[in-house]
Amino acid sequence: MSDARVDEATGEQQTELKRVLGPKLLLLFIVGDILGTGIYALTGKVAGEVGGAVWLPFLVAFTIAIITAFSYLELVTKYPKAGGAASFVHRAFEIHFITFLITFTVMASGITSASTASRAFAENMFKGFHWFVETGADGQTVVNAGAISVGALFFILLVAAINFRGVAESVKANVVLTLIELSGLLLVIFVGLWAVAGFSGAEVDFSRITVFESPSGKNAFMAVTAATGLAFFAMVGFEDSVNMAEETKEPSKIFPKVMLTGLLMTAAIYLMVSITAVALVPVGELSQGGTPLLTVVERGAPNLPIDTLYPFIAMFAVANSALINMMMASRLLYGMSRQGVLPKPLGMVHRGRQTPWAAIIFSTLLAVGLILLVQSVANLGDVTALLLLGVFSVVNVACLVLRKDRVEHQHFTAPTALPVIGALACAYMVGPWTGRDGSVYEIAGWLLVIGVCLWALTWFLNRALYAKPTRIKDPTDLTNTDD
Repeated sequence: MSDARVDEATGEQQTELKRVLGPKLLLLFIVGDILGTGIYALTGKVAGEVGGAVWLPFLVAFTIAIITAFSYLELVTKYPKAGGAASFVHRAFEIHFITFLITFTVMASGITSASTASRAFAENMFKGFHWFVETGADGQTVVNAGAISVGALFFILLVAAINFRGVAESVKANVVLTLIELSGLLLVIFVGLWAVAGFSGAEVDFSRITVFESPSGKNAFMAVTAATGLAFFAMVGFEDSVNMAEETKEPSKIFPKVMLTGLLMTAAIYLMVSITAVALVPVGELSQGGTPLLTVVERGAPNLPIDTLYPFIAMFAVANSALINMMMASRLLYGMSRQGVLPKPLGMVHRGRQTPWAAIIFSTLLAVGLILLVQSVANLGDVTALLLLGVFSVVNVACLVLRKDRVEHQHFTAPTALPVIGALACAYMVGPWTGRDGSVYEIAGWLLVIGVCLWALTWFLNRALYAKPTRIKDPTDLTNTDD
């Protein structure tokens, strides 16, 4: 029997989770989710693909992201519940196998990113404090690998504790971390303005931003396509917010304005940062190393204490990514367990904290396993972008399929052409013609194989634990499952 209730004033279903997110907190959540390790690490790699026109792939990636965001907005305001892309796909096709793969793909991308962010957090922290620092074979300073693993484990457990404490506490931590990581990007923009004004004595050459150069010899279209695949990793994140729908006040009303505002804000920041980077640092130098923005600030303001300041800014930036990704993963597991796609115990909610404690523990255990077993995740940005582009393509199709499903409350409706364009653009960006390294597809393929194995295990467990497979009585009600 369903225990769901409908609020007569809003027409929206009440939920066991606590609705605490208003427009301001939701905006900071979205901005903080998009602003993260991507822009800090990938600017140089994008420049290595297209030369000085580094801003163009970010602009193309933003365009694809905002088109897909319209489909997400229609679906999340129509069905304002936890579960995100997997929930929407389940409603559209009602094929548990496809739903499970979408769930696993989104969850894997989030947990892998969080695990990698945890290792980056530990490394930046130890570098900032000069703890466990050694001299490598090439003469460069490195942090002891064992210390990084231990520090990463402590950090991911701290994230789990904040997540369990409650969404209000998690989002408040997100607010602080977002402001810190935003300050790092604004510092880059400020340094550019400082240099343009002639106060730093640094050479500024804006003519570089119009110079297209592909070191790999690709034509302009293919080079921009390949670079967009990299840049897209820096634009993803907005989709995580839909998993917080059950904890958002009046989601059908505030989501459209807040999500579009967040996307526009972050796109503007990314474009200014990428233009500043190329104007201050030649492309050849910018594409070397893993800290391109540190190079930009050092070049534009050599007298600032960058060596001390920037490791901590980067530390908080990746900490924010880890916190948000683990929040997303736990809410996704909670929502889909209520759909019957994952085992029922994952949907258990703590009575006092009103948080999905079982899903938090499960996602944390997966993250701990990745930290211990995978010392570094190769091509993380490309793998994450590849998986999510595939998910986005399916979500755009689901948006069109669900047009026939009517709901009683008002909701956002995207122009019909946008889901069509979004599905085609995302599907195109998944293909091998984008110039991705073959290992990226190999890693993604193994993840999908693992997903298929887990689906089979879940199916057998459901048959063993319950007299019949769990099914949804009403696909619009996450809490309405057979007992």
